Amino acid sequence: MRWQKQIPLSESGKWGILCPTMSGNEVVLRFDNVSFEYGHKKPILSEVSFGLRRGAKFALMGQNGAGKTTIFQLIMGALPPEEGSIIRDNGVTIATARQVIPRDQLDLTVREFFEKCFDKKVYDIDPRIDEILEVVNLHAPHDRAIRTFSGGQQARLLLASALIQNPDLLLLDEPTNNLDHAGIEHLTKFLKEYKKTCLVISHDAEFLNAFTEGVLYLDIYTKKIEQYSGNYNDVVVQIMARIEKENRENARLAKEIQENKDKSNFFAHKGGQMRLVAKRMREKAAEMEEEMVDVRREDKTIRSFVIPAQEGIVGEILHISSVQTMKAHKLVSHKVNVSLKRGGHLLLSGPNGIGKSTLLEALATGKSKGSTIQEGVKIGYYRQDFSTLDFDSTVYQTLAAAAETVGGMTEEQMRSTAAGFLITDDMMRTEIGSLSEGQKGLVAFAELVFRRPGLLFLDEPTNHINFRHIPVIAAALNRYEGAMVLVSHVPDFVKQIRIDETLDLGEL
Repeated sequence: MRWQKQIPLSESGKWGILCPTMSGNEVVLRFDNVSFEYGHKKPILSEVSFGLRRGAKFALMGQNGAGKTTIFQLIMGALPPEEGSIIRDNGVTIATARQVIPRDQLDLTVREFFEKCFDKKVYDIDPRIDEILEVVNLHAPHDRAIRTFSGGQQARLLLASALIQNPDLLLLDEPTNNLDHAGIEHLTKFLKEYKKTCLVISHDAEFLNAFTEGVLYLDIYTKKIEQYSGNYNDVVVQIMARIEKENRENARLAKEIQENKDKSNFFAHKGGQMRLVAKRMREKAAEMEEEMVDVRREDKTIRSFVIPAQEGIVGEILHISSVQTMKAHKLVSHKVNVSLKRGGHLLLSGPNGIGKSTLLEALATGKSKGSTIQEGVKIGYYRQDFSTLDFDSTVYQTLAAAAETVGGMTEEQMRSTAAGFLITDDMMRTEIGSLSEGQKGLVAFAELVFRRPGLLFLDEPTNHINFRHIPVIAAALNRYEGAMVLVSHVPDFVKQIRIDETLDLGEL
């Protein structure tokens, strides 16, 4: 890593990694040996040190549940560190665009939503709203309720809520979730031209590669930040080179250790002075064992899985004869003729705001007047906001309840299936609402496995999910033998899935 340099960060003598250019007034933010944990059993950070220089654009990456969003909360001051300090440049302003709009803000109007971005009343808020909405390419009447916007439109509102504050440090948490291709292109162009400091959490490698110059990688095992130069592709190369070097060095040490132990055993039986030689060799072997390094572990990937389909279903499972789309802020009805049988996969496509998620919800909840579902068919519904999950229930209670719908399963079977989705024993005792968004997504998939639906509805199922898991999820959906309706704005994901029919709402 060509620009890393170890320098002492505090009087304690501990070391951290900073860029040599990160000195003086150029540093807008620095973590100095910061440690943080949620209770005694959930450490997140351990003596983390890193810095961000003014104008830098970095990605913050790590496995689902590692604590990336927690770092944002620490930067914002919403959480205090257990140890160490977080140093912000004098007068630096910080704003964040979160992953989702809080539930208690969904009934606010657009104007009220933006007013909450400021501590004091802003009297010229309306022209400022119009200006920032133009930046994110969204038309939004100021008196319209937030909940009436689509997921993609809400993503643009979240981004605009951060930009309207004109911060020195912009924090973006999964900003491409729910955005269509045009929205992602628009956001990428904006970030390329953005002159201030930006730190982005994202699992979209292509998006990150377009504008970032470095990566802060939160290692879920060591609880430390690794700082790399270059984009995501560069980081992968650097990490693999580091692992190879560590493995080589450990192999060399292991060989020497074994040689010293063998010689020590040989001389120990000779008696006299040879016993002292044997002792020195044992000590040398012990020293070399201490020199062996913990090889960096790669993120775990969820295990291959199957969503079992409800048995005994024949004939047409879902028929759609009409749909409604949103055009020019008005509902428009269209006649269609879509029929899904067992094994049929339908893709709903179209731009943000056209009504894909609204249609999917109406189909899944039986409220669509233009559709019929075969009686007795069990529905599986993956919502992008995870509102099908009870946030007050533990993961164990959630999965156990899903298993009961098919007659239950043994404790061992349930925990084994959960482990395949990286759901640990600690997570099983955790309330759904306390999980990261990515962990909620994995629980939602595990629940579908337990429920064995005959008709599956999926709304942006890759949002928040670690990119390493996506091929595994795509393979599972390809193997699903029931009927399926999918909404996704991720072309690379859709390409991996067998799609039998596409209903493009934008072309109706």
